[in-house]
Amino acid sequence: MSDQATITPATESPTADEYVPRQITEDDLGDMSLEEMYVSSMVGVEDGQLVTGTVVKVDMDEVLLDIGYKSEGVIPSRELSIRNDIDPHEIVSVGDSIEALVLQKEDKEGRLILSKKRAQYERAWGKIEEIKEREGMVSGMVIEVVKGGLIVDIGLRGFLPASLVELRRVRDLQPYVGKPIEAKIIELDKNRNNVVLSRRAWLEETQKEQREDFLVNLKPGERRRGVVSSVVNFGAFVDLGGMDGLVHVSELSWKHVNHPGDVVAVGDEIDVEVLEVDMDRERISLSLKATQQDPWQEFAGAHQVGELVYGRVTKLVPFGSFIQVGDGIEGLVHISEMSAHHVDLPEQVVTPGEELWVKIIDLDLQRRRISLSIKQAAEGGIVAAEYQEHFGEHAYDSEGNYIGGDIDPDATSEGQEAWAEYYAQQGIDAPVPGATDEDGAEGTEAAEATESVDAELTDATVGDAEPEAAADGDAVEGDAAE
Repeated sequence: MSDQATITPATESPTADEYVPRQITEDDLGDMSLEEMYVSSMVGVEDGQLVTGTVVKVDMDEVLLDIGYKSEGVIPSRELSIRNDIDPHEIVSVGDSIEALVLQKEDKEGRLILSKKRAQYERAWGKIEEIKEREGMVSGMVIEVVKGGLIVDIGLRGFLPASLVELRRVRDLQPYVGKPIEAKIIELDKNRNNVVLSRRAWLEETQKEQREDFLVNLKPGERRRGVVSSVVNFGAFVDLGGMDGLVHVSELSWKHVNHPGDVVAVGDEIDVEVLEVDMDRERISLSLKATQQDPWQEFAGAHQVGELVYGRVTKLVPFGSFIQVGDGIEGLVHISEMSAHHVDLPEQVVTPGEELWVKIIDLDLQRRRISLSIKQAAEGGIVAAEYQEHFGEHAYDSEGNYIGGDIDPDATSEGQEAWAEYYAQQGIDAPVPGATDEDGAEGTEAAEATESVDAELTDATVGDAEPEAAADGDAVEGDAAE
């Protein structure tokens, strides 16, 4: 066919049955074959390369991305975002142009495996390092609560420890999820893929002027009301309405404290006294016990040397024993003051938990020490006022010496009632005071029963009764001698 036959003049209108061939403008293959031209038109990729493409399909488990390669790249759902368990449709849509990193040029099924998440990492690390270098701030959405803190989306997973979320420690972190926050980068390690953030550092910088004003207006000796914000092993932090101050464990109570949690709990409203304000370190030292009555001052005001007080043995040491004589007040009975006779070990005289009378022989309020004596208490003396009231003032003379109370001859004691119950159970008559063997066999039988019971009670209680009986006996003798 000639060229004249294949070209239709522009002036002629073709009929419906007439074939009009498509005009070929240029053969641009040159010396290359069609296959070579096809291969040359494809994008070349390598593992670790950043590529850009268009989303062509979104499924629940993967996303297909056209990057101009011989086949679409596959982005598994786990490689879409730094957030876990998220719907791919919330991240991308068909037609979106996104960046991805080549994880595997060809897997065992011949697919090109990509990662949008890793591409974000690569881009974000450069930006994060720049911000860290100039000590700037980053912002991001809190996406997850993990053990010990929060995960923040800053282009990669940034960890925000719970202790650095606010100016004081926050226990419930769940309300922060889904909220945007600003924070400062305090630690960066690309090799370990580790970024640690601090929102508290950001708050401290933004609230620096307010804190300075608060500290300037806070004076030692002032009493403030605050709320316990945190309890730790070494004390408790108290929110004073602008800053937190520390009440050290030694300042929580006049008594010994095993753990601060035994005294205060988070949320408690307490009155504290300001001990010290450190402007340079922005630290406030507080005291709870300074707002309370000093038990030593109270004890010293109500007692004097020479008085008898009632106490309980709390601890034995080689050189004596400690006796609790008041709430939070312990005194020492030196081993030389435990008995009139020689004592090798304190346990020869007293046992922990035993209650007994002791005499105050020295009271040193400044050093907070009380010296006590069991030996001198057995000699008698003035009984402290609170015990006079407890046992009845009628039992003591004007000088505080015990003289005994008036006894009602018709009254019966618990001991007498117990004996009467015993005789009734045994079916025998109670012995009559002053009765002899001539009163008959029944009197003899009752006397023998009484002796038998006395022997049993003596054997059962001699370990516990002897020290107290001895002390009471010595006290009576001492009273008689006086």
